[in-house]
Amino acid sequence: MHILLIEDDLDLGRALQSALKVEGLTSEWLRRAVDAPATVDATTVDCVLLDLMLPDGSGFDLLTRWRGQGVQVPIIVITARSAVEDRLAGLDGGADDFVIKPFATAELLSRIRAVLRRSARQASERWVMGELVIEPRRHCAQRDGEPLDLSPREFQLLLELAREPGAVVPKGVLAQRLDPLGEPMDFGAIEVHVSNLRRKIGAELIRTVRGVGYLLQP
Repeated sequence: MHILLIEDDLDLGRALQSALKVEGLTSEWLRRAVDAPATVDATTVDCVLLDLMLPDGSGFDLLTRWRGQGVQVPIIVITARSAVEDRLAGLDGGADDFVIKPFATAELLSRIRAVLRRSARQASERWVMGELVIEPRRHCAQRDGEPLDLSPREFQLLLELAREPGAVVPKGVLAQRLDPLGEPMDFGAIEVHVSNLRRKIGAELIRTVRGVGYLLQP
């Protein structure tokens, strides 16, 4: 897997490249908008980490240009700009995820894995995990052939856990993904939704990793 990193901060750039290398991911690090490629080729780049505040321009412009060209490579925006308006602009502009600085490296790596898995599955209409079948575009799920009666929030939670079965999704990640345009969801509310989801799909399918988060049993 090859990551294109566009980030002007020297310390953060070095730290991210080191972390990606540990994960077995190769990367190319650019610090200016002018150095960014005119387009992004999915055959050579698997994911882009894009800072919005670059010394010679805006990452928004790169995002808009690439999506306007039809580029489908996953793009994760990393920025210190936390205003709702900025998040709206990033998501509406085609970003696959939006990570606010400062962030834990482990969280960013988890999000990279999630968007890569999501991208790989985009061609599939059905996510099959044993007895559990999820159809994202139809917004429905079933177990053992029986439809599951899930609320919109429960279905979104199931999707987030199912993007990477067997991997722990931290509570902090769920808190932001379940309400990406507002304040992160309260952990207590997440626990309630997880409890309700367990009751509907089977408690044994969702495991709690104490002090970290949850994982969906593959």
